[in-house]
Amino acid sequence: MLLKRGLAASVKDWLLSAEYVLSQGNRGVILCERGIKTFEDSVRYTLDITSIPVLQSWTHLPVIIDPSHAAGKRDYVPAIAAAGMAAGAHGLIVEVHYCPSEAQCDGPQALLPETFKELMQQLRKIAAIFNKEFSEVSEAARA
Repeated sequence: MLLKRGLAASVKDWLLSAEYVLSQGNRGVILCERGIKTFEDSVRYTLDITSIPVLQSWTHLPVIIDPSHAAGKRDYVPAIAAAGMAAGAHGLIVEVHYCPSEAQCDGPQALLPETFKELMQQLRKIAAIFNKEFSEVSEAARA
Protein backbone atom coordinates (compact mmCIF):
# COMPACT_ATOMS: atom_id res chain seq x y z
CA MET A 1 0.00 0.00 0.00
CA LEU A 2 1.33 3.42 -0.97
CA LEU A 3 0.53 5.84 1.84
CA LYS A 4 0.90 9.39 0.60
CA ARG A 5 1.48 12.18 3.09
CA GLY A 6 -1.42 14.59 3.46
CA LEU A 7 -0.79 18.18 2.42
CA ALA A 8 -1.07 19.41 6.01
CA ALA A 9 0.02 16.28 7.87
CA SER A 10 3.00 16.30 10.20
CA VAL A 11 5.45 13.42 9.98
CA LYS A 12 3.97 12.08 13.23
CA ASP A 13 0.41 12.25 11.83
CA TRP A 14 1.57 10.39 8.74
CA LEU A 15 3.28 7.69 10.79
CA LEU A 16 0.18 7.27 12.95
CA SER A 17 -1.78 6.63 9.75
CA ALA A 18 0.79 4.03 8.74
CA GLU A 19 0.59 2.46 12.19
CA TYR A 20 -3.18 2.10 11.81
CA VAL A 21 -2.79 0.34 8.45
CA LEU A 22 -0.09 -1.93 9.88
CA SER A 23 -2.27 -2.75 12.92
CA GLN A 24 -4.97 -4.03 10.57
CA GLY A 25 -2.61 -6.63 9.12
CA ASN A 26 -1.26 -4.92 6.01
CA ARG A 27 2.53 -5.23 6.19
CA GLY A 28 3.18 -3.86 2.70
CA VAL A 29 3.19 -0.15 3.52
CA ILE A 30 5.38 2.29 1.58
CA LEU A 31 5.44 5.95 2.59
CA CYS A 32 5.31 8.55 -0.20
CA GLU A 33 6.44 12.13 0.39
CA ARG A 34 4.71 14.23 -2.25
CA GLY A 35 4.91 17.69 -0.73
CA ILE A 36 3.15 19.81 1.85
CA LYS A 37 1.36 23.11 1.58
CA THR A 38 3.51 26.05 2.64
CA PHE A 39 3.53 29.79 1.97
CA GLU A 40 5.76 29.23 -1.06
CA ASP A 41 3.82 29.58 -4.32
CA SER A 42 6.52 29.12 -6.98
CA VAL A 43 5.78 25.37 -7.00
CA ARG A 44 2.60 23.43 -6.29
CA TYR A 45 3.78 21.97 -2.96
CA THR A 46 7.04 21.99 -1.01
CA LEU A 47 8.67 18.56 -1.03
CA ASP A 48 9.76 18.07 2.57
CA ILE A 49 13.24 16.65 2.09
CA THR A 50 13.78 16.70 5.86
CA SER A 51 11.04 14.12 6.34
CA ILE A 52 13.18 11.45 4.65
CA PRO A 53 15.99 11.15 7.23
CA VAL A 54 13.49 11.74 10.06
CA LEU A 55 11.37 8.83 8.85
CA GLN A 56 14.42 6.63 8.41
CA SER A 57 15.29 7.19 12.06
CA TRP A 58 11.71 6.62 13.28
CA THR A 59 10.49 3.69 11.17
CA HIS A 60 11.53 0.66 9.18
CA LEU A 61 9.12 1.52 6.34
CA PRO A 62 10.51 2.46 2.93
CA VAL A 63 10.11 6.08 1.83
CA ILE A 64 9.70 7.21 -1.77
CA ILE A 65 9.16 10.69 -3.17
CA ASP A 66 6.89 12.13 -5.85
CA PRO A 67 8.75 15.16 -7.25
CA SER A 68 6.29 15.49 -10.15
CA HIS A 69 3.34 16.00 -7.83
CA ALA A 70 5.24 18.42 -5.60
CA ALA A 71 6.65 20.59 -8.38
CA GLY A 72 3.68 20.70 -10.70
CA LYS A 73 6.12 21.89 -13.39
CA ARG A 74 8.39 19.56 -15.36
CA ASP A 75 11.37 21.95 -15.28
CA TYR A 76 11.78 21.46 -11.51
CA VAL A 77 11.27 17.69 -11.33
CA PRO A 78 14.88 16.58 -11.99
CA ALA A 79 16.41 18.82 -9.30
CA ILE A 80 13.80 17.83 -6.72
CA ALA A 81 14.22 14.15 -7.59
CA ALA A 82 18.00 14.40 -7.18
CA ALA A 83 17.63 16.15 -3.81
CA GLY A 84 15.24 13.47 -2.56
CA MET A 85 17.51 10.64 -3.62
CA ALA A 86 20.51 12.36 -2.02
CA ALA A 87 18.47 12.73 1.19
CA GLY A 88 17.99 8.95 1.27
CA ALA A 89 14.70 8.20 -0.47
CA HIS A 90 14.35 4.55 -1.46
CA GLY A 91 12.73 5.44 -4.78
CA LEU A 92 10.53 7.87 -6.64
CA ILE A 93 7.49 8.25 -8.82
CA VAL A 94 7.88 10.45 -11.90
CA GLU A 95 5.26 11.39 -14.47
CA VAL A 96 6.46 10.72 -18.05
CA HIS A 97 4.59 11.30 -21.31
CA TYR A 98 5.73 11.33 -24.94
CA CYS A 99 3.56 14.41 -25.61
CA PRO A 100 2.68 16.18 -22.33
CA SER A 101 0.35 18.63 -24.08
CA GLU A 102 -1.85 15.66 -25.04
CA ALA A 103 -1.75 13.93 -21.64
CA GLN A 104 -5.19 13.38 -20.12
CA CYS A 105 -3.86 14.51 -16.74
CA ASP A 106 -0.66 15.86 -15.20
CA GLY A 107 0.74 17.08 -18.53
CA PRO A 108 2.50 20.18 -17.13
CA GLN A 109 4.52 18.04 -14.69
CA ALA A 110 5.27 15.15 -17.07
CA LEU A 111 8.82 14.69 -18.31
CA LEU A 112 9.56 13.76 -21.89
CA PRO A 113 11.02 10.25 -22.22
CA GLU A 114 14.46 11.67 -23.19
CA THR A 115 14.54 13.87 -20.08
CA PHE A 116 13.47 10.92 -17.96
CA LYS A 117 16.32 8.83 -19.38
CA GLU A 118 18.83 11.58 -18.50
CA LEU A 119 17.34 11.86 -15.00
CA MET A 120 17.73 8.12 -14.44
CA GLN A 121 21.41 8.34 -15.43
CA GLN A 122 21.92 11.15 -12.91
CA LEU A 123 20.06 9.29 -10.17
CA ARG A 124 22.17 6.17 -10.72
CA LYS A 125 25.25 8.31 -10.03
CA ILE A 126 23.70 9.67 -6.83
CA ALA A 127 22.77 6.15 -5.74
CA ALA A 128 26.33 4.97 -6.36
CA ILE A 129 27.73 7.72 -4.12
CA PHE A 130 25.62 6.34 -1.27
CA ASN A 131 26.33 2.69 -2.18
CA LYS A 132 22.71 2.03 -3.11
CA GLU A 133 21.36 -0.09 -5.90
CA PHE A 134 19.10 1.68 -8.34
CA SER A 135 16.76 0.14 -10.86
CA GLU A 136 14.05 1.56 -13.05
CA VAL A 137 10.53 0.14 -13.04
CA SER A 138 8.19 1.67 -15.55
CA GLU A 139 4.46 1.25 -16.04
CA ALA A 140 5.24 -0.65 -19.26
CA ALA A 141 7.45 -3.09 -17.33
CA ARG A 142 4.56 -3.98 -15.01
CA ALA A 143 2.03 -4.58 -17.80
